[in-house]
Amino acid sequence: MSSAKALRVSNRKKIRNVSVKSKVKNLIRIARLKIQENDSDENISNSVQDAIKNLDKAAQKGVLHKKNASRRKSRLIKAMNK
Repeated sequence: MSSAKALRVSNRKKIRNVSVKSKVKNLIRIARLKIQENDSDENISNSVQDAIKNLDKAAQKGVLHKKNASRRKSRLIKAMNK
């Protein structure tokens, strides 16, 4: 593969990875805010499930490492159960 093509591929992957990471971070932030504000149990569980689903997708795509996603999910669930 030529270096020019490798650069194009790298840039495409970077754009995808940044958007996926940003989405995951925002969903985790929203879930943590709902947990801190003692929102209704249904809202908290929905936001946590949404964050977990997106963490799994990011790990499956290779954007996040599998164990990194697992650690983040564990911390979210731990915070939710407090």
